[in-house]
Amino acid sequence: MKQKKGIGILYIVAAALCFSLMTLFIRLAGDVPTIEKAFFRNAIAAIVALVILGRSEEKFKIKKESYLFLFLRSSIGLAGVIANFWAIDHLVLSDANILNKMSPFFAIIMSVFILKEIPTRFEWGCVIAAFVGAVFVVKPTVGLASMPAFIGLASGFMAGTAYTFVRGLGKIGERSPVIVCFFSCFSTLVLGPMMAVQFQPLTIKQLLLLICCGLAATGGQFCITAAYTYAPAKEISVFDYTQVIFAAMWGLLFFGELPDFYSYVGYAIIIVTAVVKWRKGMK
Repeated sequence: MKQKKGIGILYIVAAALCFSLMTLFIRLAGDVPTIEKAFFRNAIAAIVALVILGRSEEKFKIKKESYLFLFLRSSIGLAGVIANFWAIDHLVLSDANILNKMSPFFAIIMSVFILKEIPTRFEWGCVIAAFVGAVFVVKPTVGLASMPAFIGLASGFMAGTAYTFVRGLGKIGERSPVIVCFFSCFSTLVLGPMMAVQFQPLTIKQLLLLICCGLAATGGQFCITAAYTYAPAKEISVFDYTQVIFAAMWGLLFFGELPDFYSYVGYAIIIVTAVVKWRKGMK
């Protein structure tokens, strides 16, 4: 059991590394439209997911009761990806990552409305503490200075809502590869025409970076799926926050970024809250 948990932790840290590299490649790609970046991220994942699902025993079979949640998960998840990519281009890399990692706390709130699950007082306390941390990162102002941070926080909200629908699909008994494939293909089909309208020719460097972005995102998706086959989410999910450490490292090495004092306070509050919630879940 301990060995499986150790493997699960390694996989989830590998997923965090992959997703942090995805954000790095997105930033390095430069002034490419956000829609174009999101298209490449999802198109490559769609190709890989289609191949894997095509080789599975049940092929492309989808449960009838899954279609509504699959559509809602995919549309809200896509909006979250676009918001996250826009925030990555306008924020310190680690700030964009930590705001997106507010998703588990938003999932607690949205589970009330979508799954009719009532959180405990402890869980509500975690949500409040996490939002206090987010305020330190967002640093609200009267003007538009904090708009990118609000967009980053919105990406966390949409990701949390999407994960709630994923949990609902799990309750229905839908297969994980179907959920991944549907989201990737849906996103590619929606983004394709939008990208064509405002297509910006890419340099060879930008094309390679966006391909790397798609590969990193796909690697992250498969690593995180593998992680949860070795250990329950409640035992290893907290290690996903290593993504913020990786992102801070890339931000410093490639862009000379250093978060300010208030961001560090926000990181500490959010991550400590996640750790406390994790330890409570383990008990």
